Amino acid sequence: MTLVDRFNAAARSVPTAPVYALAVLPGVWFFYLGLTGGLGVEPIKALEHKLGELALQFLVAGLAVTPLRRQLGVNLLKFRRMLGLVAFFYVVAHLLVWLVLDVQLLGQIWADILKRPYITVGMVGFLLLVPLALTSNNWSVRKLGPTWRKLHKLTYGAVLLGALHYVMLVKGFQIEPLMYLATILALLALRVRIPLRKAAA
Repeated sequence: MTLVDRFNAAARSVPTAPVYALAVLPGVWFFYLGLTGGLGVEPIKALEHKLGELALQFLVAGLAVTPLRRQLGVNLLKFRRMLGLVAFFYVVAHLLVWLVLDVQLLGQIWADILKRPYITVGMVGFLLLVPLALTSNNWSVRKLGPTWRKLHKLTYGAVLLGALHYVMLVKGFQIEPLMYLATILALLALRVRIPLRKAAA
């Protein structure tokens, strides 16, 4: 048995419920740090950033599941739904911190969405994720049939917009958001090239 086979066998034996709990712990920890002064002089902004980055990390992890299986044989399909739902949890938490703790005024919220391009991009990405989260259950898979797979391709647009939101948000040239964007583009490119090679064969 190869190392990959052993890893896949171990992954199949891991229950998903504890993984959900572990995945949301970082968000709880950062919220605690914000309450206790552990996030610096601007805890709300820092909390927004941390939650948004966690959301993007889980979106990237979910996007990587299929390329990992196709390219390396690593099978994490069991956790793809969990990764997507946890990513949505962090996106909602990120949005709520901005709405409730940062902006607070309804008129200002709409003004920011309309006038600040990085917020507009982020909101469009969030709206793309909503139907995906609502249909991430076995009933929806059975009810929608082949349409379910087509619907969930919205993930590609959502994660790309999330990275673009991060790039537009930061001031000046910063390598970290660009690395997220490059990673996402590479993962999307892997998805595009594989079908073309099969078709050519």
